Amino acid sequence: MTLLLKIKSGTPPQRKTAMRQITDKARSFGAGPLFNQILPLLMSPTLEDQERHLLVKVIDRILYKLDDLVRPYVHRILAVIEPLLIDEDYYARVEGREIISNLAKAAGLATMIATMRPDIDSPDEYVRNTTSRAFSVVASALGVPSLLPFLKAVCQSRKSWQARHTGIKIVQQIALLIGPAILPYLYELVEIVSGGLTDDMQKVRIMTALTMAALAEAAYPYGVESFDSVIRPLWKGALEHHHGKALAAFLKAIGFVIPLMEENYASHYTRLIMPILLREFHSPDEEMKRIVLKVIQQCVATAGVEPNYIRQDILPEFFKNFWIRRMGLDRRNYTQVVETTEELANKVGVSDILERIVDDLKDDSEPYRRMVMETIHKVLTNLGAADLDERLEERLMDGILYAFQEQPLDLGTGTASNTPRESQVMLDGFGTVVNALGERCKPYLKQIAGTIKWRLNNKAAPVRMQAADLIGRIAVVMKACGEDALMGHLGVVLFEYLGEEYPEVLGSILGALRAICNVIGMTNMTPPIRDLLPRLTPILRNRHEKVQENVIDLVGRIADR
Repeated sequence: MTLLLKIKSGTPPQRKTAMRQITDKARSFGAGPLFNQILPLLMSPTLEDQERHLLVKVIDRILYKLDDLVRPYVHRILAVIEPLLIDEDYYARVEGREIISNLAKAAGLATMIATMRPDIDSPDEYVRNTTSRAFSVVASALGVPSLLPFLKAVCQSRKSWQARHTGIKIVQQIALLIGPAILPYLYELVEIVSGGLTDDMQKVRIMTALTMAALAEAAYPYGVESFDSVIRPLWKGALEHHHGKALAAFLKAIGFVIPLMEENYASHYTRLIMPILLREFHSPDEEMKRIVLKVIQQCVATAGVEPNYIRQDILPEFFKNFWIRRMGLDRRNYTQVVETTEELANKVGVSDILERIVDDLKDDSEPYRRMVMETIHKVLTNLGAADLDERLEERLMDGILYAFQEQPLDLGTGTASNTPRESQVMLDGFGTVVNALGERCKPYLKQIAGTIKWRLNNKAAPVRMQAADLIGRIAVVMKACGEDALMGHLGVVLFEYLGEEYPEVLGSILGALRAICNVIGMTNMTPPIRDLLPRLTPILRNRHEKVQENVIDLVGRIADR
């Protein structure tokens, strides 16, 4: 106990000595006394993350030493460690997996199965959930083939639906845990769980469909032949039998199976499933909406789906139901709408998409404007702006300027310690549009420069920082448009702001000056270098990383000229 307390609360040298002693003498202490002391400490409600990490480390070390002596204590160890598998903290989950993996290697498969078997059909869903995750770790540690006969028996259990549900969930967790390494056993695993698609219990059917989705996602882009036996039940279930949560699960599985197929099959099955997806566009259930969006994204990405079909049958309903203000408010919906729209644009082209959303840059809702801006940024980054006509280009620049100027002045924080994600979206979007349009931006540059100068004078630090960053993004385009005089003027304006008190903002101002120097050259720089260098010298003493990086680069370029 003294050694354990030294490890838990001692200084690093004490900890090291105690850890070595407890590891070396593990077999002489015996499994009983060790676990009788360690496990209650781990269960303590006041345990801190660091202390838990150290105790987990102790268990890890002594498991290697104790080996098969650990068998009588497997259940008690699992009772303490299994909850770590569903902990919010990623590192706690990793530690939990590591211990169970080592425990399985020490105790052997037979002991692990015998110990966890009663929990498989427990009426408590929490117990079944942690047990399924623990079994997936055992499978990954001892090899999936060794667990296949057991999984087959559990998934086809006639005694209780809970056992079938947990068995199928174990397969899902194995797929999530080992990813593409599932491929050698994919056929057997699909066969083992396939019966669950037509099970009497809806919960089992839902879990089976979600497991199919996990298996298909892990196997991508291979393994479609393993799913041959379940393609018909999946489509039949989605087309005829299910609604609500069950339909959502079946659609999710279909969404992950379609990308595995050859072009003509993918196209055929996409057309079969599309009426259901279009019907579910109107669903009030948020989870269903997210799944429908994901399936649309997956179907559209397959090579066999024609752009004309998307234009006529999908786009009108898609924009009517998903491009609404409410979608911008929920982060998960927002992300999925942007990703799906990006995939649609890859198929039908830029102008078809931008034509429908560009005017929403002037919407009253700030989150919705951000959603539009992020979509435009991603679409133009992927595809460029070559097929935008003059009218669409005008509307785009007008909307971008409006959205940029109408951002909330505080941009989410009162300081410049970190640029909030919101302002980054606007900055990325603006920079991408200007760079994509290139020389076509010339008529708008004076207006853009006016906006930048006005925002450089703002009292909120993040606004000033964002304005300076924007100069860095668009300097190359200003040069391409022959606007050297305008850049010289911006150089003078930035020079006046070198007394900036916030280091993050000062770093951005120096970055903007550096960008202007790069494109117009040192000799044409205004203010002249003889005025600029004395102002930079005291800034070299600033200890902030961003300031140092930019000022050293700028001084280096001056030295090179």
